[in-house]
Formats: sequence, structure tokens, C-alpha cells
Amino acid sequence: MKQTFLATVQVSGQGDSKAQAFADALSKVQRAVLGQSDKVLLRIEPHEVQVIHAEQATTTERFLFLFLPRERTRYSVALEVTAQVSAIDADSVAFAPVPSRSFTRTRPCS
Repeated sequence: MKQTFLATVQVSGQGDSKAQAFADALSKVQRAVLGQSDKVLLRIEPHEVQVIHAEQATTTERFLFLFLPRERTRYSVALEVTAQVSAIDADSVAFAPVPSRSFTRTRPCS
């Protein structure tokens, strides 16, 4: 009933700091693993994380195109995460049918 298998997914994330970019990418691992499998997930434990690419984009913003210049940095990462997944295969569970009850009215509806 309980199964353990390895799943490899690719996720990407972006943020205003390096930590936010990694956190955004890692928060998408569960959704990606769930999309690959039709099982009920119990635990997802990352074993290996490889960086596919990491980018830093710096732009200069100005107020009214002239005043108060400031630089903004945006980080983006793409990761390949290998995770050990514990799941329950719902197809292997035998569900017993419950007989349906018949409903009889005792008084007429008004």
C-alpha cells in the first residue's frame, strides 16, 4: 500500500533576493511531483538539487525618467530536484461498496 520512489522534476523561481528565488522554486516541487503521479502523497524529501541556470538582472529605475535613479536586482533560478516520495497507491486499496438506503416520505410535501 505504501510506496517509496524517486522523482526528478524541474522547477524555476524568481525573487528580489537569491533566497527568495530558491524558496519560490522549491515551493513548486510538490505541485510538480503531484502532476507526475496520481498517488496520494505522504512525504516529499529532496535528496539532490542541481542548478540548471541562475540569472541576475539589474535595471535602473528613475522617477519621472530623470530623478532619483535606483538599481533593482531580480534573481531567477531553474533547478532540477531529485526527491524521495512516499505515497499511497489508492488504486491498490479495496473499497467495499455500501448499500444505498431507500428514502420514503412519511408525510406529503406542501
